[in-house]
Amino acid sequence: MGNTVSPLLGPCRPGGSRPRARRGSLSAAPPPQLGALPRSSAFHPSPLQVSARQGCQSGRFTTLGGCCDLCPQGYGAAVPCGGANTECEPCRENGTFSSISSATEPCQPCSRCPEHVPVAEACTPTRDTVCAPRCAPGHYLPAENGSSSQCLPCQVCSQGYGAVTPCGPTDNTVCQRCPEGFYSEEKSASAPCLPCRLECHEDEVMIRACSPGSDTLCMGTYRDHPKKPPLSDSEGSASPNNSSEFLPPLPDNSKNIIPVYCSILAAVVVGLLAYVAFKWYVCPHPKLPPAPQPPAPALSPLLHSEPSSPAPPQSLHPPAGALTPPTPKPPPRLYRALPPHKQEEVEQLLESSGHGKDWRCLASRLGYEEEAVDTFGRGEAPAHTLLSDWAAREGATLEALCAALAGIERPDVVENLTGPAEASSVV
Repeated sequence: MGNTVSPLLGPCRPGGSRPRARRGSLSAAPPPQLGALPRSSAFHPSPLQVSARQGCQSGRFTTLGGCCDLCPQGYGAAVPCGGANTECEPCRENGTFSSISSATEPCQPCSRCPEHVPVAEACTPTRDTVCAPRCAPGHYLPAENGSSSQCLPCQVCSQGYGAVTPCGPTDNTVCQRCPEGFYSEEKSASAPCLPCRLECHEDEVMIRACSPGSDTLCMGTYRDHPKKPPLSDSEGSASPNNSSEFLPPLPDNSKNIIPVYCSILAAVVVGLLAYVAFKWYVCPHPKLPPAPQPPAPALSPLLHSEPSSPAPPQSLHPPAGALTPPTPKPPPRLYRALPPHKQEEVEQLLESSGHGKDWRCLASRLGYEEEAVDTFGRGEAPAHTLLSDWAAREGATLEALCAALAGIERPDVVENLTGPAEASSVV
């Protein structure tokens, strides 16, 4: 056998003698020839070979014992370490990546951002895709699912519940029922429970206590509405708590309102007289036909035999009858449309204790419970509080109020309501 070149010790010496490793050298012994291995070391690696394995950076070896190369970042193992050394290939831009050095791992495919999530940093050969941390408004991205998840809609807390943890980029809303002393009147994914109003003012009465779904409701008990400027229907139905905003300009306009009241009162008186005269003129006509009632049975055959004689009286009665029941009735008037002084007159009549049927009977007739009636009675003007609350309801017309007053036998209040109202409509 000829001379061979060892990659560790160099060529053999002439004469077939094996060179000895120098003391202190890390070079391994030459690979033994078949049949020439020493008997004592045929199946055991030498200490120099173990030292060479410990110095392998990849920590992986081929089947022949050679140290495998590492593929750096941006490269993947096309042929992993095994029967032969590692073969590396570059990762594709925006396609694959490798963020580690390995002798066995190939290039990994780039991740894709979920729906509604923009891309913060594109994929490179050495780094995976980086997605933006925020979803669209009203959505969140679950952090535990990684980049393969989708943005989910945030939970909305219903009325009576507040957001303990508002909806964030990676967290859903955490709702909790409002505890005692707090409320929430809206549906929201971020609004917390708000503290309740502790108590009403001295000139207010508590109508409804605070609950998880609504705040404390208070109503004023003062009676300054005759001094208010004229309000429209939409403004007249507002809460009495807001009426204090109109108090500053009242003293300046009070002198201008007096002539208006006087003219309205004069028009009401004239209209009332005209209405009475009209009633006296119209009412006698319907009473005339009952006088010839005895010959009434004999009129039916005469109608067929002599149509000319009964024709004149029959032609006169329909116009007279058409005048008495006014078919085109005006639309029902709301109670809140009455002048303020007229409302005050009605309230004074209901608060007077001479009739025995006061505002409490009217409240029961209008459908209020005993608890609400007791609440109205705590204020200084219970009749005003009752009618103000009732006027804000749907169907609070003069007809409904007159029917309730007639049911409690208060014709004096009905006359006070209907007389001026009908006279003003005639004028």
